[in-house]
Amino acid sequence: MNTLPVGDAFETEFGGFSVPLEHSFEVDDTAKFQVRGALVLKSGREPGVSLTQSQLSEEDRSKLKEVAAVDGLYKIRVPRVFLQADRQTEWQLDGYLTAFVRACAMVESHLSDVITLHTDVSGYLIAVSIVTLPGACRGTEVEDEVDLEVFNTTLSIMAPVNAPGPETALFIERMEQETEKKGKNPQEQKSFFAKYWYLILGGAIFLMVSNSAQPPAGGGREQS
Repeated sequence: MNTLPVGDAFETEFGGFSVPLEHSFEVDDTAKFQVRGALVLKSGREPGVSLTQSQLSEEDRSKLKEVAAVDGLYKIRVPRVFLQADRQTEWQLDGYLTAFVRACAMVESHLSDVITLHTDVSGYLIAVSIVTLPGACRGTEVEDEVDLEVFNTTLSIMAPVNAPGPETALFIERMEQETEKKGKNPQEQKSFFAKYWYLILGGAIFLMVSNSAQPPAGGGREQS
């Protein structure tokens, strides 16, 4: 693990704490990353990032079109860091996160892309993704100077979804209790006869025996 100074070469150029956003596009698909811009980290408990980018040079514009012509790849990478400026006392360079799109999509979108930074619950960067708008390669002709000079980038941060709040958790608990109660009802809610059939039957037999043992009401008939 390498340790680098805070902000490194981007301290004076971009100001504040920042980490590099790099890109690579080669005809032979080798990785030769160079600086595209910087992610400027904001202070605070919640991750806040803004993006500062340079324009493509004339040489890079020509090379990007050459890579697109052979259906090569356009790659970006960022270092693994926390996205909170107040947690950065030094860079703990623990490798890079890389993403890519087809170079032809980058060209035909006129350098319009969406870069998403994925973090864990602590704000540590765990993944990066890139898509172009539009994303298809249709073979559309693109003018170098007009359409391939300035990046039009949308930057977003994707953090894990929070756990259910207290009200949601209470609702789920009540639903589980109701479900469990309904599962027990068929056993608990037997009919009165099903529960006490032996008492009812015994009482009926007792009444029958008692009635048969008693003499008929009013006595016997007199004979003349």
